[in-house]
Formats: sequence, C-alpha cells, structure tokens
Amino acid sequence: MGDVRVASFAELDARVGYDLWALRSAVFVVEQECAYLDLDGRDTEPGTRHVWIEDGGAPVAYLRILDEGGHQRIGRVVAASHRGRGLADRLMDAAVGLVGDGPSRLEAQSHLERWYERFGYARCGEDYVEDGIPHTPMVRPGGAGLP
Repeated sequence: MGDVRVASFAELDARVGYDLWALRSAVFVVEQECAYLDLDGRDTEPGTRHVWIEDGGAPVAYLRILDEGGHQRIGRVVAASHRGRGLADRLMDAAVGLVGDGPSRLEAQSHLERWYERFGYARCGEDYVEDGIPHTPMVRPGGAGLP
C-alpha cells in the first residue's frame, strides 16, 4: 500500500479526483444503498483536504476534512476490497495529525463508536438514523472546545 496523500481540490489532478469520488459513490451510494447526491459542493472549498491511500496507482481508502469555521469535520470511507488492512487507522491517524490540537467532529456509524474513541473522539449527542444506518455524533475537543 502507498503513502497517505493529502491535497486540496486545486491540487488534485482530474484522474485522482475522479477516482476518489468514484470510490465514495461505490461505498456510500451503491454498497450502503444511500441514494443521495455525493457531490455536495464541499469537495471544492478552499479549506477542504482530501486524504487517501493508493494501491497500484488507484485510490482504495479515502477521507475528507471539511473546514466548518470553528472546527473541522471528518468523513471517511474505505473500499470494500481493502477493508481489514489497517487503512482506516492510517487515514484517521493522518486526519488527527492534520487537525492538530483543534476541535473536530464526525458522524460515526454507530457500530464504529468504540473504534473512533481510539482516536480521541467521544459521543456528543444522541444516536440518529440516516439513510437507514444508525449514526453517533462524536467530537474530539481541541484547545478552543466545541459547543
């Protein structure tokens, strides 16, 4: 597996961007059967960072970090064919390093709550169901804290 790569939208070449969004769609829209517009306009924002790992020149694990003003928001996905190889751990380690001491949030699939706790995240609200999948809001407080 390759190194963890990080880029803004402006730094992505067209092929990598296409492959990243195809990977996200394959997991969220197709595999998890969540019919929604994955290209939500947030990928192109100046504060968004795309984080991924390649295998054989193609992205196989991905997350993005969104700048929400007072905190960062992390969302992640790993290709089904590459699960169980520690790629999600590598991505989250990189994301926590990129966010640094600042606060960050994520919306964990509820069955992964304990896994996210390993990276310093804690539940910050009630579970909810989105697209038929239970989710848990989680926060990793930083120096400024979060409301």
